[in-house]
Amino acid sequence: MGQPLERTRSTSGDLPDRAALLGQARQGNALEETVEVVLRGLKLGVFAPGDRLPAERQLAEDLGVSRSTLREALAELQSAGYLLVRRGRYGGTFVTSPPPNEQARTLFTSDRLHDVLTFRLAVEPAAASAAARSALSPEQRAHLNACFEAAQQADEQSFRPYDSRFHIALAEATGSPSLAAAVADARAAASQLLDAIPLLPLNLEHSDQQHAEILRAVLAGDADGARRAMEDHLEGTAALLRGFLTDS
Repeated sequence: MGQPLERTRSTSGDLPDRAALLGQARQGNALEETVEVVLRGLKLGVFAPGDRLPAERQLAEDLGVSRSTLREALAELQSAGYLLVRRGRYGGTFVTSPPPNEQARTLFTSDRLHDVLTFRLAVEPAAASAAARSALSPEQRAHLNACFEAAQQADEQSFRPYDSRFHIALAEATGSPSLAAAVADARAAASQLLDAIPLLPLNLEHSDQQHAEILRAVLAGDADGARRAMEDHLEGTAALLRGFLTDS
């Protein structure tokens, strides 16, 4: 059999400063930030369409993540259509050409994305913290648990509405209609952006875990813990949005 149509050169020897160009993923949201960094490499031309990615060990070292995290991130990007895996003598992980969903990505400016992410980071951690400080009634606790369970049980197609409902329920628990309205506005804006990027199943699992951490802190009255957990949660989503929707 002949060599595949994709270029098979490895970038490992061509760009000695690859790690500096890409940056490294932090550990709080390692999966999401690894996806963001790899997508950044695609946009900067570090990994051009048709290129074979460096060996897993080398790329994981460049990005500062474990090989298992890198493997998960690459699998998610393969499912989303950004990468192609070929087996055999000329096998490897290749960059597709052109990246999918490019038209949808260009609908959103970096200024719009910055505005949405900044607004969310201002209001949603504050809402989680205020909810933890509130004297929650048994009915409010039951409602928060019900919204949490609904998001946990939702499939990929219905997850985002239930995800939004859980976040809004936290704001409603504060007893402040103004704060609840602000969180609802933030979620609506974020949902518009999220609808333009692929659903990553492992990210949904991570979101479920973070929802559980947020809920535990709120029900325990841990205001600082609720704020921190919500900030970590939002940063994971922000990493994916930046990765898929920005030019670099």
